[in-house]
Amino acid sequence: MAQLQEMLQSMHKDNKDDGEVALALKQVQLTEQLTRPVMNSFADAVPGQQTTEQMYVLEARSAMLPTPAADQPKTAALDAAAQQALLAKTATYASTTYQQLPSLSATRTTLRFQDNVESLGQSSGQTGSAKTMTGSSISGVSPFNYVRYIEANDVSIGMDHGVERLPADKASWGPNKRIQLMEPYPGLSQVFQEAKDAGTIKWSRWEMINDKPVAVFSFQVPKKKGHVPLTVCCFPSLDSAGIANFSNSSGIGGAGRATGGGGNFQTNTNWQPYKQKDLPYHGEFFIDPDTGVVVRMVTQMEPKTTDVVHQADIRTDYGPVTIGDKSLILPVRAFVVTEIVVNGEAGAGGYAERNTMFTADYKNYQPAGK
Repeated sequence: MAQLQEMLQSMHKDNKDDGEVALALKQVQLTEQLTRPVMNSFADAVPGQQTTEQMYVLEARSAMLPTPAADQPKTAALDAAAQQALLAKTATYASTTYQQLPSLSATRTTLRFQDNVESLGQSSGQTGSAKTMTGSSISGVSPFNYVRYIEANDVSIGMDHGVERLPADKASWGPNKRIQLMEPYPGLSQVFQEAKDAGTIKWSRWEMINDKPVAVFSFQVPKKKGHVPLTVCCFPSLDSAGIANFSNSSGIGGAGRATGGGGNFQTNTNWQPYKQKDLPYHGEFFIDPDTGVVVRMVTQMEPKTTDVVHQADIRTDYGPVTIGDKSLILPVRAFVVTEIVVNGEAGAGGYAERNTMFTADYKNYQPAGK
């Protein structure tokens, strides 16, 4: 973070304009998490909207990374007995308190960021017919080559036992050059139970969240133990159809036949979701050491290298929300980082990857039915 701060301050001192600073940020690869408080502290060095957009991209892209080592507590690791006692508290919390959360409704506001790689059209030959999205490049950089803000949307969701209940979605995901996760984000109770059953929860480190030290434990869930569904919509599957006739002057095809060649070849694109329900995955739990409450959970799915989905990382932050006269610990923010093969297994479209990231904020929690 110190290098990022130094770069922004230097460009601010040199009176670099918004486009120049945004272009520089597109080249940045972070090795530490850019937290919202740190991002806000850079506000005086941010010259405009394009730079702000790229700061949000860096926040989303780095959401699964550890915070800077300098910001982590210097407290010694919990000993084995204290670790087991804390995990026992968390197991009780996840299986009872969290699992017994009431049915709720909420509004989820989601920002979408992605790079803009061409995809196949609904019906195409050997060349994709899609066009780039609206919006010009910044400082001469093609929009294909960097992640940028695409859109924001609000959706009303249900929440049962702390797990989202999504509304019906009739959008043309895939043909519209965008993907969508069609399953609720992983639920805390399920993930903690599967990690516990796998016997892989291990101490990792301390971190600071909301100015308080939290204990971070890593975990690994193998294929036989993992049952978190992942559905990503949608990817093209090509069906070939056509007739080709050929003849020549040597008489093949019979005397008097035309000597040229004729025919047609056409591909029709059908779009299908990528669906898995037993992928291995790994991640981290961020646990309040006093209460055993999980304040953050990271899950990183492990698809096969040959799958059309290469990456699906999801982070959920939990915090206190007042509903009526009760204070409940609920999802308050989420980050999703994905990498997919744009044209699926379609050889006609070539091999291209698309990076899509989402940030989601939850608000307006109410008892279900109100």
